[in-house]
Amino acid sequence: MSLVASHHDLDLAVLERLSVATHAVGREIVSECPPVAGSVVLATCNRFELYLDVVASEHASDVRAAAAAVVSAHTGYPAERVAADVHARLGVAAAEHLFAVASGLESMVVGEREIAGQVRRALTAARRDGTTTSALEGLFQTASRTSRAVEAETGLGGAGRSVVSVALDLVEDGLPGWPDVRCVLVGTGSYAGASLAALKARGCHDIHVFSPSGRAPAFAEARGVQALATRDLAGALADVDLVVACSGAAGAVLQADALAAVRAGVERPLAIVDLALRHDVDPGVRSLPGVRLVSLTTVSEHAPDEQSPPIEVARAMVHRTAADFEARQRVRAWNPAVLQERARVLGPIELASRAAGDGVESASRLRAERRRARAALHGPTVRAREAARVGDTEAFSAALAELAAVPAPELGESRPLAEGIPARD
Repeated sequence: MSLVASHHDLDLAVLERLSVATHAVGREIVSECPPVAGSVVLATCNRFELYLDVVASEHASDVRAAAAAVVSAHTGYPAERVAADVHARLGVAAAEHLFAVASGLESMVVGEREIAGQVRRALTAARRDGTTTSALEGLFQTASRTSRAVEAETGLGGAGRSVVSVALDLVEDGLPGWPDVRCVLVGTGSYAGASLAALKARGCHDIHVFSPSGRAPAFAEARGVQALATRDLAGALADVDLVVACSGAAGAVLQADALAAVRAGVERPLAIVDLALRHDVDPGVRSLPGVRLVSLTTVSEHAPDEQSPPIEVARAMVHRTAADFEARQRVRAWNPAVLQERARVLGPIELASRAAGDGVESASRLRAERRRARAALHGPTVRAREAARVGDTEAFSAALAELAAVPAPELGESRPLAEGIPARD
């Protein structure tokens, strides 16, 4: 089961609020909602998504309400609004959505590659928090494989599409040539790394790194750039052409009044790109003379509308992969009943074989009995597993009844058939 809120439906300000304390949310949903066996939280600059391992689909509405209450407790956002703002998906719909997300098909900039790493890190965080399960592991690992397959087949991701690239396109016209641009990069996380790579790819090499957390020197040294020597970010911007901010600090690290004081009388234009969901830069800077601010909202307004053959191919790949994943999950969930019937028939023969020792006549008779039993079991076993793949409960029950009708050998007692077909979201 997944609960999804994204830039397709909500303002980024709402997503920012929902994304507070993501790890605590995942842990508490598992500990406080008994139908939830595990959780993975995927929170990025344009989405907040909960993936939950729920024991049965009939608990979905209760789980949605419980999850909304947990998110509300951490964010102050009313629980009824949380429940209304997230879209619930079950089964194959949840899998297909995650596979599309990991492949960059649901991003603000379709085809961007940063999301693939964010999906992997979400699973890693769930492992660290102790909230993942085998079902969620399988789901997220399949999502990563799907992402790689989509890129290999369609070339998406190789085209350099990203939120960073669109933002840099938007400010490029007001800058000197990239080799002459003086830039300050705010942040040292994965998004800062992607931004640095995008800047270097365009020919920008005069880059200084600033970090509110003090990690700039190590980050800069590892990547061949320089750390900003001062803790006064605004004070360092009088002779800078570009600021790219993506630290995700709690609160703006660049205030409008501080920047205004530094830029008094400065004619040099300054472009600021704020890619942090929680705003590294005070939005008021856009009113300062000579300052241009590009935010995530600006990027979403200018992101290219992608309707191309590669996108169509990618969506078809995601659809097929999700259907196959769901089929395999069903086979795994329904297979114990099949295995139990096979054990009822074959188990006594195996026990007798071990007890018979090296007796030639007994061994020959037991081999013949085993061949007869396996031949009788083969057809209904194949039919049961194929019915499980396509989700045909009626055909599965019929095949299971065929298996139950195969007589157990006289060598041992039969065991009763387990009733019911296990369900899983």
